[in-house]
Amino acid sequence: MTLGLASPLRLPMPPTPHPDAAEFVVTCAVITVSDTRTVETDKSGLRIRQLLEEAGHRVGAYAIVKDEPDQIRSQIASLSQQDELDALIFNGGTGIAPRDTTYDAIEGLLEKTLPGFGELFRGLSYQEIGSRAIASRAVAGVFRTKLVFSIPGSTNAVTLAMQKLILPELRHLVSQLK
Repeated sequence: MTLGLASPLRLPMPPTPHPDAAEFVVTCAVITVSDTRTVETDKSGLRIRQLLEEAGHRVGAYAIVKDEPDQIRSQIASLSQQDELDALIFNGGTGIAPRDTTYDAIEGLLEKTLPGFGELFRGLSYQEIGSRAIASRAVAGVFRTKLVFSIPGSTNAVTLAMQKLILPELRHLVSQLK
């Protein structure tokens, strides 16, 4: 008897959801979590900002913070008090290396989680990078009326998350919170 590996599950393209009642600009904060990146070398943070602006949204805040749980939590607390911000998008620090603490700092603060975000992100990642997708601890949810996303810091991962998950649902999710 030969045991073979099943081929990856290929799902048909999902239907386009019904459109939201009105188009509106979502104002986002973009936070890169890194011990080494600078404004000049933060390609992933730049990519998120570009994709948001191309989609007609606004970047209301941008920062780079060290991968220190207290700094990450402080950033969320501070940004959540800014009324003009609708969503906070963190990138970096979502793996399992000792310095990867973003997931641990954020997940415990979320008042509501969106489990489907991490599940879908890992599924989409698997199609691109294979089994290494299991190391991603991407997470999303709500903290103090703000939509929060935490995604890996590679430019490819950022592009995937933004184009396939965040941008298609950003307005809808924000409208659900208002």
